[in-house]
Amino acid sequence: MSKTTASDPAPSPAEDQDLGAAGSQLSTAPKEDLPNLPALGVIGWARWFWRQLTSMRVALLLLLLLSLGAIPGSLIPQSGVDETKVADFRKSHETLGDIYDKLGLFHVYGSVWFSAIYILLFISLIGCIVPRTWQFVGQLRGRPPGAPKRLNRLPAHTTWRTTAEPEQVHRAALALLKKRRFRAHLAGDAVAAEKGYVRELGNLVFHIALIVMLVAFAWGQLYKSEGNKLVVEGQGFSNTLTQYDDFKSGNLFTSDDLVPFSFNLKKFTGTYERTGPNKGTPRVYKADLTYSAGPYGKDENTTVQVNHPLEIDDSKVYLVSHGYAPVITVRDAQGKVVYDDAVPLLPLDANVTSSGVVKVLDGYRNAEGKKEQLGFNAFFVPTFGGHASGTMLSQFPALDSPVLALSAYHGDLGADSGIPQSVYQMDKTNMKEFKDSKGKLFKRLLRPGDSMTLPNGAGSVTFGKTVKEWAGFQVVQEPGGGWALTGAVAAIGGLAASLFIQRRRVWVRAVRGADGVTVVEMAGLGRSESAKVPEELGDLAGILYDQAPGAPDPDDPADSPDTDQEPGTETPVPAEGAEK
Repeated sequence: MSKTTASDPAPSPAEDQDLGAAGSQLSTAPKEDLPNLPALGVIGWARWFWRQLTSMRVALLLLLLLSLGAIPGSLIPQSGVDETKVADFRKSHETLGDIYDKLGLFHVYGSVWFSAIYILLFISLIGCIVPRTWQFVGQLRGRPPGAPKRLNRLPAHTTWRTTAEPEQVHRAALALLKKRRFRAHLAGDAVAAEKGYVRELGNLVFHIALIVMLVAFAWGQLYKSEGNKLVVEGQGFSNTLTQYDDFKSGNLFTSDDLVPFSFNLKKFTGTYERTGPNKGTPRVYKADLTYSAGPYGKDENTTVQVNHPLEIDDSKVYLVSHGYAPVITVRDAQGKVVYDDAVPLLPLDANVTSSGVVKVLDGYRNAEGKKEQLGFNAFFVPTFGGHASGTMLSQFPALDSPVLALSAYHGDLGADSGIPQSVYQMDKTNMKEFKDSKGKLFKRLLRPGDSMTLPNGAGSVTFGKTVKEWAGFQVVQEPGGGWALTGAVAAIGGLAASLFIQRRRVWVRAVRGADGVTVVEMAGLGRSESAKVPEELGDLAGILYDQAPGAPDPDDPADSPDTDQEPGTETPVPAEGAEK
């Protein structure tokens, strides 16, 4: 009969020594020896510090600190992102603002402490990966270790007697294990096999991928750029710093890094749901462009939609906003046209109720022939609800019933003071109101094609029959994005391999016993306790048993009336832990 010997779940330290090379580490993780603290010198302490820095727990701690350090960068206004919000925060919280400033919380990603964590994590990962990589390469170039003297000491093992010759068993075991993708070879009187190298490969890929992600993130932050531009239908944009409405970039970015291209907005198309709970929700939201890449590129047509940007080399052009630009014509007291342009107005709500200003800076003369500047507060609704609605709010985002409300001012807009001004706001410090017949601010509601005459023969304003549309674009240039994505995918794949693949070893020993019958021993050892090793060993033992069937024990009568099996056809007892 076949026999299976049980053993303890895990070998003791004394038994580990008996296992020899077979019980060596099944990973490339470095062994940590406790330092003899009283005997440490400068070199010893440096070596101890390096071991701690390159250990897995320190790397995880640094990764956690890096994640925690990024939290204030998301919650506190950052100087590199929005200087206005930073100034407002300091003004509202003077004491807290000073503390944040000293701690570098207004520029987290460029602070000394965040950079220190980042660099230490980088060094820790490299110091961990390099020796483990060389060790892994050495393991791949070597062979699985030979079988220990006593296979019955291993957690999973089985044995049986067979009439097959030892050489026959060895050949069958080699063929079986190689078929199951084990690296196997004959070492002495046993076949040694090992499998699951992908686990350690996945571990190394995960760490290398983290380094790639760190490098890509740093590269992207240092050389990135991001700008916004509002473009009215029929107008264009060239990718230069002076063309942007607002622009921000990384510390190492220069204007020479901008990708050369230009585009014109031919037409913006927006359609909206007319009925139902989603009334007013955009159905079609696209901008038709003509663009050219490079200084001498040919014009090409394309359509930019939400989440479908225009990609030119490392730059991506996103469609981020939309609004209306009524065409306004202003004439002076003599009837001369001093202003004729589409005025983009900024939306205030989902129905594109919009506001802005019209500034006439040059060329205007009043009824007395004196030079002045004109300013108009503009309020626009694409769908007017009528006077009966009692509100000047748009009822729908489409141009169903457009109305423009203007209020007029004259004087000095302060454009020549040298202080930057917003094109969407008017400085009324040196401006005077035009008065109507009742002495109130002069203002009118205009429909397309309507005009209003300014008081005292000061001129006129016409709301053109055409209402153009504008589109807001965000141009993003962030190198390293592809590398970061590749690193993230590789990290997930490597982590999955290291978690779900187990590295294990199997030995098959076949020797001739004292009675001339071959004794077969099989044993398996995994990196950690798992039901997979005994299950796999039991499966392999069952297949090998079919090729080297069992022999009767010498003390068992061959013609026992209690057995239902023919002689020599017993099945081996499954390995410990295997399913029966």
